[in-house]
Amino acid sequence: MKKKQIIRNKFREAVFQRDGHRCKKCGTKDVKLDAHHITDRNDMPGGGYVPENCITLCDPSCHMLAEKFHISGGQEWEEGMHPSDLYKMIGSSHEKALAASEKLK
Repeated sequence: MKKKQIIRNKFREAVFQRDGHRCKKCGTKDVKLDAHHITDRNDMPGGGYVPENCITLCDPSCHMLAEKFHISGGQEWEEGMHPSDLYKMIGSSHEKALAASEKLK
């Protein structure tokens, strides 16, 4: 397994464990889950592969609601799915995610 794959797998599992293997938006458990980057990974040092920048969402339902912000370039979002709302759901913030991501460099 490549180094990047190992980092991503460890990161995903840490996010899922923190969130109890449940979608943080709807609470669903026994479905396909995704570790959604709250701030786009391209805008974070080291790709933002830190739990402080990610939230467990069911895929595709709640995950696509969160993606609307990224797809629209930050111009549109579903109620309760703005990045600041998502950070609150996991007890984080953009500042905490940025600080943790800086350590990945």
